[in-house]
Amino acid sequence: MTKMIETTATDNGTFIAQGPEQYVELTKNMGKGTFKHLFESAHINAINTAIACQRPLLITGDPGVGKTQLARAAAKMLDRAFVRYTVDAKTESRDLLWQFDAVARLADAQLAQSLKWNEATCEKKLAPQNYLRPGPFWWGFNWKQAESQPRAAAPVQRDRGDYKNGVVVLIDEVDKAEIDVPNGLLEALGDASFQPDGFSVAVRVSGVPPLIVITTNRERGLPDAFVRRCVLLKMELPKEEQALRILLVGRGKAHTRLENPILEEAADLFIKDRKQAKDDKLRYLPGQAEYLDLLRAIEELSGNGYSHDKLLAMVSPYVLRKGDAL
Repeated sequence: MTKMIETTATDNGTFIAQGPEQYVELTKNMGKGTFKHLFESAHINAINTAIACQRPLLITGDPGVGKTQLARAAAKMLDRAFVRYTVDAKTESRDLLWQFDAVARLADAQLAQSLKWNEATCEKKLAPQNYLRPGPFWWGFNWKQAESQPRAAAPVQRDRGDYKNGVVVLIDEVDKAEIDVPNGLLEALGDASFQPDGFSVAVRVSGVPPLIVITTNRERGLPDAFVRRCVLLKMELPKEEQALRILLVGRGKAHTRLENPILEEAADLFIKDRKQAKDDKLRYLPGQAEYLDLLRAIEELSGNGYSHDKLLAMVSPYVLRKGDAL
């Protein structure tokens, strides 16, 4: 369910209207029930600016602050399809455009040899373009063309987004890759097109331009030329304790059915442990994700005869103190 709001339609897509308590309901990760994502005014402004400029939205911030969820919530609010790709150390820039299934082609080549295919059949069936799998940019640029590829598997739409309204493409944790990955995307981003191997024509943006969201935990720097191509949003938890407490309690209400007293008590413990981790100069500070995990654990375990206060003491060491292991 999406809260009814006013939107403005343009050639670049629909913008998110500003207003009090803008939210969408998202399906929980395990598919059991939903939770609310509450939009902050600054986040709506950043999303709308990226749509208007047709620039990627680069979101920076500590792990667990909600960068990934914001991209998914934007897709839901805009009724767009959502495509997520999580970067790792082995990711190459081409993986974000397309992947080549060399193993499948080798298997077919061996089959061709055993079945004694003629030269024309081999050339047709073993053509490189038959072994391409569309990457996230391909789905974002031209969904129908990506869907028509022999080895395409359309991304599952848990929140029932419609690609006809555009696509939100999330490139998660780009800082985990080598520097040549963001550098390798500059041409595709600048031209809004790219040409896969074996194709006579380029893949170009068709219909509503995609909203590309790129997140970084700032583990390593990004190239200046890449950052200049983006709209920048810094997501940070409030530094002032009361503001942080209000934000956490609000997030807790959106994600759980717990009452205010336990939400406030958990928030106070979170703030205390986060401050201690910072004083101890630990590399990882507990974030919003850890606070919500703490609440979910309390909610799920509350039927076992323990009070919420008891559960808070039991669960918190395993959720809030991950910095000790890093």
